[in-house]
Amino acid sequence: MIDNKKTSAMSPEELSEKYEKTKESLDQLRGMLMPFLKAQYEKNRKSLERREKIKIFLIHLVIIICCFICIYPLLRIFSISLRPGDKLFSTDLSLIPDGATFSAYVSLLKNTNFLRWLWNSLVITIATSFIGVSLASTAAYAFSRFRFPGKKIGMIILLSSQMIPAGMLILPLFLMIMKMNLMNSYLGMIIAYSVSSLPFSIWILKGYYDTIPRSLEEAALVDGTSAVGAFWRIILPLSTPALSIAFLFNFTTAWNEYLVARVVLFSSQQYTWTLGLFELQGQYLTQWGMFAAGSMLVTIPVLIVFLYSSKWLISGLTLGSVKG
Repeated sequence: MIDNKKTSAMSPEELSEKYEKTKESLDQLRGMLMPFLKAQYEKNRKSLERREKIKIFLIHLVIIICCFICIYPLLRIFSISLRPGDKLFSTDLSLIPDGATFSAYVSLLKNTNFLRWLWNSLVITIATSFIGVSLASTAAYAFSRFRFPGKKIGMIILLSSQMIPAGMLILPLFLMIMKMNLMNSYLGMIIAYSVSSLPFSIWILKGYYDTIPRSLEEAALVDGTSAVGAFWRIILPLSTPALSIAFLFNFTTAWNEYLVARVVLFSSQQYTWTLGLFELQGQYLTQWGMFAAGSMLVTIPVLIVFLYSSKWLISGLTLGSVKG
């Protein structure tokens, strides 16, 4: 502690000299400590950089392993589709087999109704996706913006319907479609698929609508736009990420579905690809080469849709999960 009485009795020259000595001592101390502090800083920095590099390496290693685990079955299927007929049951694990040929693809396209099955699936899937998104977008908007009796109960029922196993819905869907005389038809399949995927789509879109400020619609209404116009011109463009997620969900659900198609469709000309490929399995012989070739071809439409909509995929999955 500085003695104020002593410092007040010192002359300005003595105070200046004492200040210079103190400053010199501090400079010497700083000169002694700086190399040590710099060395410690460099040591800690290198340690943190090393840990960060190890962390990044491990993360990339895990991602690469997961990607390989996901891709390897597809590579095996592609390898089987290239095998000659006499090597289908070979235990060779090479990705490009000896004598690789595209004969399985040629036979599938020429000797079966595969293109017809693919067309049926595309028509049903695209129609289901657009109808499902259209109905879900308006229903979710009503649940998000309006108050009406039974709103909470309706949302609970929609959520509860997703807990019912898909197999338990087959009989009700079959009876409904049969009563409507829509068996073995595109329309019957579209109705069945749309009904099945609608609750989840409504939940996705409702959560996203809740994040859009009401002030945007109110401003549009003040400018003279109708409620429908505000929904069409304001809400829908802002909801593109959520709409893309709902579309993808409807598309993949309808594209890969088998059980309902097995019950509703009974004509080979109306089969979807899931039923058509099953026809390649006989009682005594399964045409594995053609089966593998068909499995590779049916991934192309889904891959195209996912690549096109990937820019909206992440934002659509996250933005609707938090309100406000």
